[in-house]
Amino acid sequence: MLIRLVQLACSPAVPPAKPKTWILTGSLENFRAGRERGFPVAGMKERRRRLAEQVAPGDLIVFYVTGVQAFGAITRVVGELYEDRTRIWPGKPGKADDYPWRFETEPVVVLDEGDFVRAEELAGELEHTRKWPAEHWRLAFQGQLRTVSDHDAALLERVVREQSAP
Repeated sequence: MLIRLVQLACSPAVPPAKPKTWILTGSLENFRAGRERGFPVAGMKERRRRLAEQVAPGDLIVFYVTGVQAFGAITRVVGELYEDRTRIWPGKPGKADDYPWRFETEPVVVLDEGDFVRAEELAGELEHTRKWPAEHWRLAFQGQLRTVSDHDAALLERVVREQSAP
């Protein structure tokens, strides 16, 4: 009886959350800055702190690159949220942002720019884009950060991995 009480007292009251998959929207210049460093960190904009607080170790981040409207990499979050204002990413000209809400990450799949997965090719299959009329699928990727369904997470991971295969 005493052993069982100790087991219950030491057991977590809430099971660990299932990892989430996030889409992080950023410029090609910011993507290149991350890739040049080996994607050791991901950063969120100043005004995205509340969303950043929801990101946890084990979560995946799929990088959507604006301008080219394509997916270029997947990283895994391996550290807790921290604040750092050291300049890494160039941001928009005249609208600099330090992306201070950061996480240590490790690359899962990083594509060469010529191999990026065109988002338009997946727009009809992604549940996330169905919130908008088909001709306005690009609206699904406005804003810096969003989670996606398990269906979309599996689709994105599969297609990006396939694109990286020789």
